[in-house]
Amino acid sequence: MSEFLSKEEVSIVLCGEAGQGIQTVETILVQTVKLGGYNVFSSKEYMSRVRGGENSTQIRVSSKKVAAYVDRIDILVAISKGAINHLKERVSPDTIIIGDEETLKDIANPSIIKIPFLKMAAEIGGPIFANIIAAGAISRILNIDKEIFDECIKSMFSRKGDKIVKSDLKAGAEGYNIGENIIKSGRIKIEIKNDPKLKDELLLNGTDVVGMGCIAGGCKFMSSYPMTPSTPLQVFIANNSKDFGIVFEQAEDEIAAINMGLGASYAGARSIVATSGSGFALMSEAVGLSGMIETPIVIYVGQRPGPAVGLPTRMAQEDLDLVLYSSPGETPKAIFAPGNFEDAFYVSWKAFNLAEKYQIPVFILSDQYFADIYYNLPSLSIDDVEIEEYIIKTDKKYKRYELTFDGVSPRGIPGLGDGLVCVDSDEHDEEGHLTEDLNLRNDMVEKRLIKIEGVYEDVIAPEFIGSPDYKILVVGWGSTYEILKEGIEKLERDDIALLQFKQVYPIHEDAEKYFKTAEKTVVFENNATSQFGNLIQIETGFRIHESVLKYDGMPFSVEEVTETLKSILEVEENSF
Repeated sequence: MSEFLSKEEVSIVLCGEAGQGIQTVETILVQTVKLGGYNVFSSKEYMSRVRGGENSTQIRVSSKKVAAYVDRIDILVAISKGAINHLKERVSPDTIIIGDEETLKDIANPSIIKIPFLKMAAEIGGPIFANIIAAGAISRILNIDKEIFDECIKSMFSRKGDKIVKSDLKAGAEGYNIGENIIKSGRIKIEIKNDPKLKDELLLNGTDVVGMGCIAGGCKFMSSYPMTPSTPLQVFIANNSKDFGIVFEQAEDEIAAINMGLGASYAGARSIVATSGSGFALMSEAVGLSGMIETPIVIYVGQRPGPAVGLPTRMAQEDLDLVLYSSPGETPKAIFAPGNFEDAFYVSWKAFNLAEKYQIPVFILSDQYFADIYYNLPSLSIDDVEIEEYIIKTDKKYKRYELTFDGVSPRGIPGLGDGLVCVDSDEHDEEGHLTEDLNLRNDMVEKRLIKIEGVYEDVIAPEFIGSPDYKILVVGWGSTYEILKEGIEKLERDDIALLQFKQVYPIHEDAEKYFKTAEKTVVFENNATSQFGNLIQIETGFRIHESVLKYDGMPFSVEEVTETLKSILEVEENSF
């Protein structure tokens, strides 16, 4: 019979079929855990179907900050019969399994604690209440005051009426009784130290923070077509549109969406579109239009495994090449890839200023994992937040595409001043009128391309974490940040450091010196061809020594990072 005792951290995974309310349990628990004074992190994986299949969510509860996915499962709450098999590779002999006695009656395992979840739920009003009973049981095991749990239930279900709230509170109370009995049995004992100050911290997910950064950056228009995992950002902006004076439009398709965004930008509104890989493929012609008419736009791409529809509800870092080489012709771009919430807020804000400054398309690369994770943090700094204004009032001599030394022409908008703001997707002269003067064509190409030199001056340097005496340099970008950081920290060695890129194009000039100092460089990426490693070689001429690639739709885990680096260290030390 397994027992689980912890005073520092617990990894709880809840698994059930789509439609059984796993996401509801996650929403309740992350709030109750944070309000209970604990650090919390959650991550979910789910299948692309409305009902059936197995979905799971991981909730890490800790006395220390946690912000990364781990394979380890200390407590598995199995709501469905297939849950254990679905997670068999992550279930260890030390995992305590709590499941319904009816659905798990044929499974003989000394680690299982069988509870009549479904029978109790039926007595309350239906099987839908099983998830609330489970949430109550976990909350009691975590020593969270029932008053906190009840307040979360009321807050979440009040719009459904008093009858539903009353039933949910009853289900929660039943769950607390179950949790009490489990504690008394001695099978599970959790004494994680809490800190009452944590209840006042922010509890956010990756999507929320990108959305906040967009608002901070002065976003005034969003047009998009729903597509996982970018849809939550569309919902966030739509929900906040009235409070912040933003126009949100759900377009009929991706082509319409980005062209609407460019139209709004032409009129002076800071604009964004959100999509995913195959949706962005439809937008690529308009990326060229943005470059040709020198009209700024921010494009959020929530990456998922491809090609085509691929695994639509899973994670990947497979669209860097697609974004980098999108659009016909040649036009400057900038590409950000936030790795933690602070980065996400900062680069989303910066993306709007950069797009306006150089009148170019600017990308924010995220993915399903980053969009869906939750964790708590003290605050988001807004000290440097400033909306930089680059629009001018025109006069009658105004030339929209005036040739300048840095390629950036003064940008006017229709109705602000006396000048003509003429744009054309064909090659054009300084006033914006169509031309086939081949010498002028050269001038216009060079004018547009020289803007990348300014973008290089504004590029964000990669973040270096570790001792200056490192021998092995781990390279990461985007959502791998916290996973790599924790995986390296567990090794407790001064000869391994992390270089994390939050802007992946252009690449900051400092990167090269970090590469050259290392005896060995290792890049971790969630794709099959090392897209970022290849880009580093193109941009700097440096060839990364080893690529660790994962492309099964799941993020790296902390354990994978640690074990992989141990293997690399062993090889390196034997070769010295």
